[in-house]
Amino acid sequence: MTSTPDSAVLPGSGIGVDALARAVDARMGETIATLKDLVAIPGIAWAAFNPSELARSAEAVAAVLRGLGLDDVRILSIDDGGTQGGPAVVARRPAAAGKPTVLLYAHHDVQPPGDARLWATEPFTATESVGRLYGRGAADDKAGIMAHAGALRALLDTLGEDFGVGLTFFIEGEEEAGSPTFRAFLETHRELLRADVIVVADSGNWKVGVPALTTSLRGLVDATVELRVLGHAVHSGMFGGPVLDAPTLLARLIATFHDQDGAVAVEGLVAGDTDAVEYAEADFRQDSSVLDTVRLAGTGSIADRLWNKPALSVIGMDVPSVELASNTLIPTARAKISPRLAPGQDPASAMAALAAHVERHAPFGAQVSFTPGEQGRAFAADTAAPAARAALWALGAAWGTEPVQAGMGGSIPFIADLTELYPQAQILITGVEDPDSRAHSANESLHLGDFRNAVLAEALLLARLNAAGQA
Repeated sequence: MTSTPDSAVLPGSGIGVDALARAVDARMGETIATLKDLVAIPGIAWAAFNPSELARSAEAVAAVLRGLGLDDVRILSIDDGGTQGGPAVVARRPAAAGKPTVLLYAHHDVQPPGDARLWATEPFTATESVGRLYGRGAADDKAGIMAHAGALRALLDTLGEDFGVGLTFFIEGEEEAGSPTFRAFLETHRELLRADVIVVADSGNWKVGVPALTTSLRGLVDATVELRVLGHAVHSGMFGGPVLDAPTLLARLIATFHDQDGAVAVEGLVAGDTDAVEYAEADFRQDSSVLDTVRLAGTGSIADRLWNKPALSVIGMDVPSVELASNTLIPTARAKISPRLAPGQDPASAMAALAAHVERHAPFGAQVSFTPGEQGRAFAADTAAPAARAALWALGAAWGTEPVQAGMGGSIPFIADLTELYPQAQILITGVEDPDSRAHSANESLHLGDFRNAVLAEALLLARLNAAGQA
């Protein structure tokens, strides 16, 4: 933490880094204990899981927010054309005259735990070990909830009634299921959620000890490709040779998506601007766990390949399993492809380019169908905006080191909805994860030192906005 004198940090506010740090630290044991309680609730928004646990998770979050003295706390969901949304928690604290309103986003639903044999601890029993907290949702994204809550608690403990920034907590309950009713929820509650600044606490930092503000996100589309080569299955010994089976031809089609360097070779997918941030190959290999013998795909810097160029992955295939294999020529095979799009790429044009590529490269005259799926726009932050400058200052002050302005290879499709419905709002994407947090994987964890800094950084950001008045 920096040792800048309180009076020089936030002019006119009567509060600074040191005082807020003391307030955060005084409550950190309580904050972590509450986070552990939230981790214990397996709230999963997928249809195959018990919805009562998701409801219990929402109730627990609502209780946390009521414990902060917030009177207007609601649990809301909508039915969007037959799709019942997960329970979101919305809590409001009105702004004082001349002060901005900040929307604090996180999500309380989590990924399924997966194979229990891969976990070193019980997934829904938060366990501390060597400075980290292990458990499903410990990082993604129940720590985001508690970063918001901890920041407000520190501000109330230090500024009290002098803290006049309006706050709206929006804790979503279906993010890990793809936020199917998010847009409809925003449209239904547009005025309830309106804000001058939006803080989305669902990203990560550069590495342990080095904070980051996420300044760009890749967009995404996905699609299902089905290939048919036979009217029905036939004996591989009697007909194999003149006829190639569907899995083989699907593999040949999939191979056309990349060139010899492993770069995406779909005509019409664009690359963004070159990024100035350096991401050392050795660091990337360690962070990603890629095997030593595997050559990295693509050309250019690692940062550009991750953030500013398209990527395309095959995330699922429908073919017979090895266990159920027989000597049969398979007539059909399917694959789900998941391209990530560079900032500046229109998702609709990307989807059209993929469909054209599949049709153009259908191997051996096989019948190929292309079924479009999800679409999400990329995001590029305005880092010159006042809230972004305040956030970068707060991150540096909390960690005591210069923050990185980093892109993220992943996508948060609902950011495009926020941008469209609230075009005047400044959107900040922050987070608590680090490269070893393993979100969505077994042994998900949170670095507790960086979590403390994230709470402090958000408190400093809000204090800065409070001192400055309108954002």
